[in-house]
Amino acid sequence: IPEIQEMLDDSQVLKQKAARLLKVKESDIASVQILKHSIDARKKPQIFQVYSLGIKLNKLSEQTIVKKCKNANVMISEQVEYHFPKTGTQELEQRPVIIGMGPAGLFCGYMLALHGYRPILLERGCDVETRTKDVEAYWQGGALKPESNVQFGEGGAGTFSDGKLNTLVKDKYGRNKEVLKIFVKAGAPEEILFESKPHIGTDVLKKVVVTMREEIIRNGGEVRFESKVTAIETTQGMVTGVVINGKEEIATNQVVLAIGHSARDTFFYLDSVHLPMESKSFAVGMRVEHPQKLINEVMYGKEHGEELPAAPYKLTAKTSVGRGVYSFCMCPGGYVVNASSEEGRIAVNGMSYSDRGSQNANSAIIVQVTPEDFGADGPLAGVEFQRKLEESAFRAGNGKVPVQYYEDYVADKESKENPAWNTPCIKGEYTYTNLRGILPKECEQAFIEGMEHFDKVIPGFAAKDAILAGMESRTSSPVRIHRDENLQSPAIKGLYPCGEGAGYAGGITSAAMDGIYVAEKIAEIYAPF
Repeated sequence: IPEIQEMLDDSQVLKQKAARLLKVKESDIASVQILKHSIDARKKPQIFQVYSLGIKLNKLSEQTIVKKCKNANVMISEQVEYHFPKTGTQELEQRPVIIGMGPAGLFCGYMLALHGYRPILLERGCDVETRTKDVEAYWQGGALKPESNVQFGEGGAGTFSDGKLNTLVKDKYGRNKEVLKIFVKAGAPEEILFESKPHIGTDVLKKVVVTMREEIIRNGGEVRFESKVTAIETTQGMVTGVVINGKEEIATNQVVLAIGHSARDTFFYLDSVHLPMESKSFAVGMRVEHPQKLINEVMYGKEHGEELPAAPYKLTAKTSVGRGVYSFCMCPGGYVVNASSEEGRIAVNGMSYSDRGSQNANSAIIVQVTPEDFGADGPLAGVEFQRKLEESAFRAGNGKVPVQYYEDYVADKESKENPAWNTPCIKGEYTYTNLRGILPKECEQAFIEGMEHFDKVIPGFAAKDAILAGMESRTSSPVRIHRDENLQSPAIKGLYPCGEGAGYAGGITSAAMDGIYVAEKIAEIYAPF
């Protein structure tokens, strides 16, 4: 469809094209539903809007129409509908407790509340309204609040992100679509149900999580902020309760451990009580910024670079040192954000608003690291590895986000601000410096090789004024907390490691899906109140 703007979301045009493809009259079509939409720019300057449509016919046999079309793109559609399992019969002695209100904990609590289990959600950070004020104050030069920042608080780390909702997790049970439907019900745009790369944006996501919180409470759940779980009580290998802020006890036999990938103090506590877990591979690198105009023109062509939504990209490369390099959490029209949660350490992330209107695109360009790189043994070696990188970044920027032009990074020399070059779009104070020496040398080599490879795919990617910001160290959890086929810890019955922090998800949607999965496992055993 060449007339891009006219055709977007035009249901009548879609109905006309569907009728021609199916060789029926428009009046034979009862309804048209958009199942998937994407932009195909492989033959630029000719750009195509690509739709997968669900068509219901009035009186004609759909099977007959499919046979008559003899087209591989026309088939009987079998949509997977999500169904919460039939609930168990065992009586719950106390209300289930969910630790953490990131996507995993939030969706687990939402589903349990919706089905009568009256969960108690405990979040160490603040509600999203208070948290937003604390984060904005920090970005403007105020003090870091260790319990209220980009990592901790209502909605988890995803609240201050691009709000990307695509996932590679297979969805044979319909959990992925259910997550999107819940988001829409809570105020997200309906387009996320069919866009190939759905996103919400941090501004909308903040409102969505509040609506979900209110729905949990309306259905009998309880939400408590500034309630950090400092101990998990057990008797004979079974959960009996949790301790909040070192003093208050809540009795429970069902605890969902949805703590997120940055709850390092909780990881150390769990290790001290010998909860089975292990260090795992993840990736580290830098946020890299380019003008969004450059990305649009390369991806769409100069003819359409300003007509279409801010273009995303996804890049991967193999390097001579055997390490993979890839783009991660790409934020079209976004901002690099100071995502630190510990004093004396700097970590960065990417964020976009719903309009993706910033002048720069950014993504993490990251290098794979394994437990062999950590320089120590034990389940928390990856945590210590992350901390060392973040401490080096803190020193390099003297407490601010350290940034550097790519040309200077390659030359291993300190950058100075150049008004004629690209300007950083960063939430938080930043300073020009030299980022070399923060990553291990082999990772630095892989990073540079990756950048040069990506420049062949997107000309200008390795431009001298591409902006690097460090450190992107929290791409995923450095720990995997063991769980069995019932999703419970093999050492503590009734304890459910869940979501990204436990090592079973990688992003908002997959974490939310895992939260729903854990809720199902609890419901299969126990009857609601």
